[in-house]
Amino acid sequence: MTSRERREQELLFVADDRDWEEMKRARRLTQQLNTADRSDFEKLRSIVNELFGKSDETTFVNPPFYCDYGSNIEVGKNCFINYHCVILDNAKVVLGDNCLLGPNVSVYTAGHTLHPGARALGYEYGIPVTIGDDVWIGGNTVICPGVHIGNCAVIGAGSVVTRDIPDWSLAMGNPCRVIRRITEEDRLCFFRKRRIDAELAALLEQSAGDAEVER
Repeated sequence: MTSRERREQELLFVADDRDWEEMKRARRLTQQLNTADRSDFEKLRSIVNELFGKSDETTFVNPPFYCDYGSNIEVGKNCFINYHCVILDNAKVVLGDNCLLGPNVSVYTAGHTLHPGARALGYEYGIPVTIGDDVWIGGNTVICPGVHIGNCAVIGAGSVVTRDIPDWSLAMGNPCRVIRRITEEDRLCFFRKRRIDAELAALLEQSAGDAEVER
C-alpha cells in the first residue's frame, strides 16, 4: 500500500515522496500566510482557502498558523482561528460551523508508537479529529488524536483533551473533563455569571425566535 492508503486506513506509515510534496506545498502557503500584510484580510482568506481542503470566504485565520498538509483540514462556515494555532493534519481535521479556536490551540492527529522500534524506522500515524458546530476552544488547549468534540461545547483554556466531549458541555483541565452541562440559563450570562445588557438580550431573544420559525 502507498503511504496515503495506509494513512486513510489509520495504519502506521512512513511519509513518501508524494507526502513530502504535499507538505512542501503547505509550507509554501503557510509561509505566504504568515508573512502577508496582516491588514489585508482578503489576501489572508485567499491563501487559507487555497491551503485548506474545505473553507469559504467566512473562514478567517489570524497568522501565524502552521499545519502539515492543509488539504486534510475542513472548516465550516463562520470559523475563526486565532494567533499561533497548530494543526498536525496527518488525518482529517473537521471543524463545524461557527467554531472559535483561541490563541495557541494545537490539534494533533499525528502520533507515534510507545515502543521505540517503529519510531526509529520513521513510522507515525494519523487519527481524525472532529469538532462540531458552535464550539469554542479556549487558548493553549491541546486536542489529541481521535477526539470528537460535540456541538455547542466549550473547552476551557489550557486544557488537554484526550477523550470525546459530549454536546453542550463545559469541559476543562488536564486531562480535560466535563464540568457541567451548558443550559438555556447561560444564554443571558457571560464572564463569571455577569448578566448581558437588555439590548443584547432582546437581540438574542429575536434570534432564537427566528431560528425556531426556520425549523
